[in-house]
Amino acid sequence: MAMAEHGRRLMVVHAHPDDEVITTGGLMAKHAAGTGSVTLVTCTLGEEGEILLPGIQHLHASAEGGLGEHRMSELAASMSALGVTDFRFLGGAGKYRDSGMMGEPSNEDPDSFWRADLRDAATDLVEVIRDARPHVLVTYDDFGGYGHPDHIQAHRVTTYAAALAQVASYRPDIGPVWDVPKIYWTAFPIDMVRAGIEALRAMGDKSDFASLDADDLPFACPTDWIGASIDVSSVMDRKVAALRAHASQINMGSGFFALADNVGTPVFAFEHFRLAKGQRGDGPIGQPEDDLFSGVAL
Repeated sequence: MAMAEHGRRLMVVHAHPDDEVITTGGLMAKHAAGTGSVTLVTCTLGEEGEILLPGIQHLHASAEGGLGEHRMSELAASMSALGVTDFRFLGGAGKYRDSGMMGEPSNEDPDSFWRADLRDAATDLVEVIRDARPHVLVTYDDFGGYGHPDHIQAHRVTTYAAALAQVASYRPDIGPVWDVPKIYWTAFPIDMVRAGIEALRAMGDKSDFASLDADDLPFACPTDWIGASIDVSSVMDRKVAALRAHASQINMGSGFFALADNVGTPVFAFEHFRLAKGQRGDGPIGQPEDDLFSGVAL
């Protein structure tokens, strides 16, 4: 029997502030607008991020620092826009430092998330899973979407934590066991990415992204891998507001994110996922699910 609407509990795990909106902002806003619960876990403060705002360049990690604290405020604004009240940092704010891109010196920092002990980090997440008891858990695939070390680590930590959370003999002091019924990975189907690039070119966009070939992008996956496609057009205003909240990281004026403000382009109006654990629910065979909670029973 399908689960009652009011009982649905969603958890999403992301690496840095702003990641939550790009692939799951609509999902979170749509779910938060109902009677279910949403829990966001962010693994780092994003201290190593590039800065798009001229007025805060001094916060860069190579200068005075402090970008992480600034991004915490952006995340709070993003969550307000999405209507999400339960958002947490893994192990507490600042426990795990942003690792930067693969191969950078920041990857070698012993405090970086990339260097974190997998069991320790997973135990931090087990505590959240057992507290929030999600019916659906969403994170990245094993490549972290596009190969960022923190995204890969978030995948590893989430996968391990979900397994540990259901083991009765593992840390009984951090709450009762919980077996997550369904786990999904975020995804960008290549057909959607190709349509987005074509739309940008039609708009006359001159950004680097508009000049790319979808076949060469590491985050674009085969469309037939998609297990669920969620229509979030009804909450696009909230998603756009949340994207704008991350002004230090996201330029809404050109490139991929410009599509979010283009009402005539459906690229951002759907969010896509791969089913990593659990059984797909009812629906036409060969078609993606339109509800991540489909088939989950109380």
